Amino acid sequence: MQLVRSRTVFEKNPTGQAPTRPTTQRRGVERRRAILDAAEALLTERGYEDTTLKAIAERAGIPITSVYHYFSDRHEVDAELVQRYVRELDAAGAAAFVDPALRTLGDAVDATIDPTLDYLRRHRGCAQLWFSGRSERVEELVRDFDRTRAQRLRSFLVERDLLRADTPALVLELAFAAGHRLFDIAFHTSPTGDDATIDEARRLVTAYLATYSGPGAAGRD
Repeated sequence: MQLVRSRTVFEKNPTGQAPTRPTTQRRGVERRRAILDAAEALLTERGYEDTTLKAIAERAGIPITSVYHYFSDRHEVDAELVQRYVRELDAAGAAAFVDPALRTLGDAVDATIDPTLDYLRRHRGCAQLWFSGRSERVEELVRDFDRTRAQRLRSFLVERDLLRADTPALVLELAFAAGHRLFDIAFHTSPTGDDATIDEARRLVTAYLATYSGPGAAGRD
């Protein structure tokens, strides 16, 4: 009986060692995170042009050859970093619309702008990538994110009767495109986003959406 038990254990683990795959996978996840963290830190400290793959590898303490094992080029690093930003911005934006105090078009525009502005100011590396068209992939990710937010804002405004139900989706997409452009100007004017330009973005987007205001907007703004 003892012989059979020992043989069974041996067959399940012929080397007598613990499986290494989970450890290898964990190390891979940790290295990818270290590379992205290093890229974000360098974007904040040095700007886009000086955040090279070589500099990222040095900051992360990882050989450049290992960086290429996880990312084929700089644009892949940018894209994955932007996806991280998108997830965090999406969570912050969704939380802002839970507030029952949102009663006007202006409130809704502020609830859209404020979390984004706060995030970009706390993650200045994000602003380095979010604007300036760093790559097709990054531009696509940002456009898709703005399109998703535009749909969410439209649904919210229509449900609250702040926007007419027949308002075309294009209207919200154009509002986001205008806001994005003004944010671009604001963060090129100042690394923390020029307040005067941001205020103009609020006024412009709110006034534009007001031309499609629903019955619930009467007397609120």
